[in-house]
Amino acid sequence: LGRVSCRRGRGLEMQQETELASPPSDGITSVSFSRTNTLLATSWDASLRLYDPQLNQPQGKVQLRAPVLDGKFIQDDLAAAGGADCCVHLVYLTTGTDDVVGTHEKAVRCVNYDPLTGTVLSGGWDARVKSWDPRAPKEPVRTVELPGKVFTMDMVDDKLVVGTSSRHVHVYDARNLAEPLQRRESSLKYQTRCIRCYPGGGGYALSSIEGRVAMEYFDPSPESQAKKYAFKCHRTTVNGIDTVYPVNCIAFHSVYGTFATGGCDGIVNVWDGQNKKRLCQYHKYPTSIAALAFNANGTLLAIASSYTFEEGEKDSPSDSIYVRTVQESDVKPRPKGSQAPH
Repeated sequence: LGRVSCRRGRGLEMQQETELASPPSDGITSVSFSRTNTLLATSWDASLRLYDPQLNQPQGKVQLRAPVLDGKFIQDDLAAAGGADCCVHLVYLTTGTDDVVGTHEKAVRCVNYDPLTGTVLSGGWDARVKSWDPRAPKEPVRTVELPGKVFTMDMVDDKLVVGTSSRHVHVYDARNLAEPLQRRESSLKYQTRCIRCYPGGGGYALSSIEGRVAMEYFDPSPESQAKKYAFKCHRTTVNGIDTVYPVNCIAFHSVYGTFATGGCDGIVNVWDGQNKKRLCQYHKYPTSIAALAFNANGTLLAIASSYTFEEGEKDSPSDSIYVRTVQESDVKPRPKGSQAPH
């Protein structure tokens, strides 16, 4: 994609973000906002933590029994979570209690909440996706077998998109998981790291461990499939040697449909997929970008800087979470030929 970057001074850019107090102590796995801008963070330290990012105040912590690999708000005071204990939890954020609504045979890597059906969807390293009715826990509404461990999962409208360890991508109607609507193989050659759906519902972006992002479309017609493409990102060249970094996370802006990516290079880029252009690159963060999330109206961006062990055990900076006030110029599409503001 075209290389257009922001040109704000370092001091001004740093004024536009806050480093949150009391971050998780071990491996941040997800961040997400409620409709009222409370931030939820999950971690390998077995916690779910709540923050008021505008006041920079911790709002509470719920401690589970094993590392938490994903968490999503259901309501402002209720979240779904899954983790290394192989359980799907309903977590009551006000009281700090939780109920187990279901289990997998191996760790639960992903959870989503479907407001259309009122069900919690979980994806596990046991190569299964299960749907759960919180009102009738313990027995899944539906269990789906997949051709590999679930690594990533996202929803838009009534579509559920699941990416597996074997580079397969299955698209389901979340109202009826009996058979996938589509069975695909990633167009990228290397392991899938993240899938996030376009806000408009037309497709999804998929990132890999090899510094690439693919832009895909649900419509199988030749006209729509002709629009798909992939691009390189999160790469550096020093003394003629290329270094390629995994692209760990993708987050779409709900208003403009542009998106941010975070990589193991500690960099966050913002992209205009429609015009095939980079809109902005933020300053380098202390270590790998493990998770990203915009709030509902796209005015805030949460950035989790947390080493993801792509180089094995080594000394690394402490985990941290930053919340940026998003400037419209960072995320608003710019037609080809236009320049970033100075």
